[in-house]
Amino acid sequence: MDNVVQLDVPFRQNSMAARQAAMLDVFARERRFDGDVFWLKENAEALNVLESSGAVLPEGALEVHRAFYDEIERRMGFFPQYYRFFLGLCLDLEDLGIGGNKGEGLARWVAQQGLPRAELSDLQRAEARRLCLRRGVDPVAEDEGLTDRLRGFAQRSETFTLPNKKAAYELTHIVFYLSEYGRRDPQVGKDFIDSLHFAGTLAFLELNLDLLAEICIALRFAGDTPPEVWERWLRDQAGLFRLEAVPGQGAPQDDYHPWLVVNWAMQVAGQGGFAQQIPEGRVVFRQPSPAAGPLRELSDCIYRMEGARSADWHKMRDRVQEALSEEARRVLLAAEAATDRFEAFFAGFARTGMQQAAL
Repeated sequence: MDNVVQLDVPFRQNSMAARQAAMLDVFARERRFDGDVFWLKENAEALNVLESSGAVLPEGALEVHRAFYDEIERRMGFFPQYYRFFLGLCLDLEDLGIGGNKGEGLARWVAQQGLPRAELSDLQRAEARRLCLRRGVDPVAEDEGLTDRLRGFAQRSETFTLPNKKAAYELTHIVFYLSEYGRRDPQVGKDFIDSLHFAGTLAFLELNLDLLAEICIALRFAGDTPPEVWERWLRDQAGLFRLEAVPGQGAPQDDYHPWLVVNWAMQVAGQGGFAQQIPEGRVVFRQPSPAAGPLRELSDCIYRMEGARSADWHKMRDRVQEALSEEARRVLLAAEAATDRFEAFFAGFARTGMQQAAL
């Protein structure tokens, strides 16, 4: 038996860095057609997670993006409507170590063309500013009130007691940009933190893995600790994802984004992340299918109470629980126990303002 040869299996990824490199290869070569908007989105998100978390990749891992980087000026010049994707990809590739210094020139071109001024959304202007400032360029320097408007939106906590996924995702991204993805103090106050807890409570009640993961990341970037109940559920769900190599071209609608952000959330919390082997070929990401969250059931229950509903959770608690299914009660009790802000959350969620105004 002395002649047994130990094989080094090339696709076995024995470190997080190797798995992250394999992830980049899949996103760059296997799932989408090179350069279309879905390709830009997936690769920009993956590289952003790696760059903002200080990933150290194996030598040569970024070569899969070499051809794209070499011609990025031509692509960005022809598709300026996607300038935020292109600029983010360029900066992250450079900061991860691809070798090159095109980012400053692209940031100056973005500012000279006035592209951020063509944005309708303050959040998109904030993203453009954040990207350009990574190379010392402020493309909206004249807009002195931009950060104040973002803070004003985030500090209106009652907004986040009601189901509104768009507002909740915007809230998390405001924290990402103000904190430079956890690298500086975003200087948020109590109302801002309340908003994150309220949005997280709704996400937990809906069992929305993707949104709850982003909220937990945002809380840590804001200097707060997410409820342990939330993070434990994220960890449990992360291990249930299935990564499958399938034949064909192009990627179907799948769950790559929840997979990406839940692993990112675990990494930010110091709880691992990116532990699964990445198959070779065209990979699809399959999220576990939890039981339906009780959010809709809870809303319907409160709506049917009409004038009898109260903003006082202690008055409503028993009545609400009696009206819910066993599974919904279980999740509701976990949501209540997770945060000391549940009573304040429920006061907004009950929506008694109109009936009180009519009295």
